[in-house]
Amino acid sequence: MEDFLVFEGISKSFGSHKVLDNVSLTVKKGEIFSLLGPSGCGKTTLLRICAGLEEPDCGRVILNGEDITRLSPNMRQVNTVFQNYALFPNLNVFENIAFGLRISGVKEKVIKEEVFKYLELIQLTDHAYKRTDKLSGGQKQRVAIARALINKPNVLLLDEPLAALDLKLRQRMLVDLDNIHDEVGITFLYVTHDQSEAMSLSDNIAVLNEGLVEQVGTPAQIYEAPRTSFVAAFIGDTNFFEGDVVDVDEPYSTLHIDGFTDVTVYNDKKIRKGERVYISIRPEKFSVSIQKPELPEKYNIVKGTVKEIIYLGYHTKYWVKVNEYLIETKRLHDRYMLDEKIITWGDEVWLSWHADYCYMLEQYKLEDEALLTLPDEEIMAEIESESEQQE
Repeated sequence: MEDFLVFEGISKSFGSHKVLDNVSLTVKKGEIFSLLGPSGCGKTTLLRICAGLEEPDCGRVILNGEDITRLSPNMRQVNTVFQNYALFPNLNVFENIAFGLRISGVKEKVIKEEVFKYLELIQLTDHAYKRTDKLSGGQKQRVAIARALINKPNVLLLDEPLAALDLKLRQRMLVDLDNIHDEVGITFLYVTHDQSEAMSLSDNIAVLNEGLVEQVGTPAQIYEAPRTSFVAAFIGDTNFFEGDVVDVDEPYSTLHIDGFTDVTVYNDKKIRKGERVYISIRPEKFSVSIQKPELPEKYNIVKGTVKEIIYLGYHTKYWVKVNEYLIETKRLHDRYMLDEKIITWGDEVWLSWHADYCYMLEQYKLEDEALLTLPDEEIMAEIESESEQQE
């Protein structure tokens, strides 16, 4: 796919607060590209700059080879879908969708054909003449999407479009959005703070934090190979470890982790002996077992004690204390009640994982550990008390 929408060195400040800091991104034609990050990271500001609702302090926006940075919003061939739908309450569904065509002077026959084509696309043909205040939240959002698409923009901008919907409806709307995108085939630029939305819908994701781009990649690349501690902790759950390289046997290295054990890791960063590194291991990468397993080469194994358990249906989370570390693990279930002995609080268990599941981080910040999922305060206080007694 060709480069279609390009942000070049975009910076934006409001007063003394820098919201975007030299952001450069490339979006391919026809893809769903998500801007993902916490509140205040700059993602909505970047979308508004693309829409022409804000001007950057510096940098350019290129759309289909044309510099649109200073063009007025109505000249940009982009349309926006907002979180609050922004439907006209005095108009019915048909007239809301037809609005853009009417102000463009399109003939009535063409308007009717086009509106019903998009009503069929969003599966609301039977609601054409219904008042919008009689629609559900999901139906309102589909009307807003149809109204934005009917003018055939080059890019559809979606600003937290599902944030106002409940979980089940959001999941249904993600499927609907994907189907709509497959039908119309245009570029979607999708803003969200919800990792599951971005992961399930996107071709590519840019993770933003404090006005900077932390990482760009496919959902699998972002999850399996996080570049920074922020990405590792913000996208799903993880465990951080800090250690010194004590041996190198390419493509693997051995780390000595104080208060834990020596760990074999995949070394794709060409880290040398004596260097200090940070690694991320996802909870589901650990195997948890009561009996010590026999393991092939390049597997790591440690013994610990189960401190907290959360059963979540298709999987269970276990927090296992290993020396000074509290490790979050996740065990998937095929037949939970028929599995081997059900693990419970206080059990001694073995954690094992392959060296390939240890991902070296290029950048680590201590404050990103605040994003990790931890047991409740009572459990944490008990663990800290045990650690002090051992010392």
